[in-house]
Parts: sequence; C-alpha cells; structure tokens
Amino acid sequence: MIELHLIGIGTGNPDHLTAQATRAMNEADLILLPRKGSAKSDFADLRRTICATVLTRPVRIVEFDMPLRAADGDYAQAVNVWHDAIATVWHEQIAAHLPKGGRLALLVWGDPSLYDSTLRIAERLQSAGLEVTVKVVAGITSIQALTAAHAIPLNPLAGPVTITTGRTLRTHGWPVDADTIVVMLDSGCAFDVLDPRGITIWWGAYLGMDHQALEHGALAAAAPRIAARRAALRARHGWIMDIYLMRKEQVDGSH
Repeated sequence: MIELHLIGIGTGNPDHLTAQATRAMNEADLILLPRKGSAKSDFADLRRTICATVLTRPVRIVEFDMPLRAADGDYAQAVNVWHDAIATVWHEQIAAHLPKGGRLALLVWGDPSLYDSTLRIAERLQSAGLEVTVKVVAGITSIQALTAAHAIPLNPLAGPVTITTGRTLRTHGWPVDADTIVVMLDSGCAFDVLDPRGITIWWGAYLGMDHQALEHGALAAAAPRIAARRAALRARHGWIMDIYLMRKEQVDGSH
C-alpha cells in the first residue's frame, strides 16, 4: 500500500508551508523531487531549499527527470501523453524505492486542486493497479499570493470571479458576464487581445520569491510595461511564472 501525500507548497517560499504540510513531509518515507532541465533548475533548487528548511528528521529524498511535453500537435493529446509518461516514471520510482509500500510525498506548486494535474496523474497509478491512497495537503495558491502582494480583495463586493487560462482568453476573449477574471498559465500576454478600456490589471511574477515582480494600473497603460518587464525577466532567469487579475469598471465607476 502506498500512501501518496500531495503537498501544496505555495509559490516556493518556505514561509508559505502550512504546519500540516511540514508535518506530512516529516512523516514521509520518501520524497520525490522532479528535475525539469537546466532552464528550470530554480524549481528543483526551491524544492531542495524547502526540504532543507522544514525537515527535522532524516527522510529519503530521490530526484528524477521529469518527462517533457511535446510542444507541437494537438494540445490535449500532448498533455495526456505527457501525463501517462509522468505516471510511468512515478511507478518506476515507487517500485525502486518503496517496494514494500509506505508514505510517499510529492511537493506541488500552489495547491494540487488549482490548474495542476498531479491528482489526475495519481489516478493513473490507481488505474494501473497500484494500491494507492491519495491524501492532499492544501497549499497557498498563486491567486492568494497575488492578491496579498497587491493588498486587494479577490472579488468585487458580493461579486463572482472567473478563473481562466491565457490560452482560453486569447481564443475566446473576455468571458461573457464576467466582471473580474484571474488569468493563469499565460505563455505570453494574452491580455493584448482585449479592448483595454475600463479594465484594471494587477500582475505578478515569481510571487513570494526574492525576485518577485509586480505591476498594476489601467490596462492600456500597464500592458506595455508588463510585456517589456516580463520579457526582460524571462531572459534573465530563463523561465517565468506569472499570473494576473483584471477587473472591469462598474456602472457606478467602482472596481
């Protein structure tokens, strides 16, 4: 029996870990850390730092190379093939390092429930016949980190929020009947497709990290600043992880 703990670690800042996350890491028999290539070595370094910071007992840590997702072809098909490959690697690591079962921990950016596929990959292990019990430890999401960094409420007074992706925003535009949207997984400034009139944006990259970057303002003025800053940061660090919230001005002029 494998007890798989999917532990939300926020945006990589050890201070974002909950007491429950720290306890789950210290109770693990094995922690698996993915390596995503030299361009994203910061991700592995941050996970190593978290382990070094919070572990108070010897816990076996094993690193593995994360399979790469195909960049061309049908997106959904490529993601499914990629998830299959990741599940296979997990299965191999479990067989090699926990052959008699035990507690396995995986450190998940943000929270495993929000635009993360770790839970779907874990289902593949169960479908393959591995006896796995999945437990989730909630983490601080990038949405929470963004609103905290800007000191703003997520939602307008008594109003809803739509969470979407850059790909969807670029394809379909502003969601119908939405006043406030949060855009995640944007590979390149999808807000450029919008008519900026009446829209305010709050943007953040590397949230919670030492090199956190923030921008805020009317979309028409802020968009070029964000695009330029985003490009410079990506060139400097080799990768970027950002998120933004946009809100349309209400009839009474409020946001």
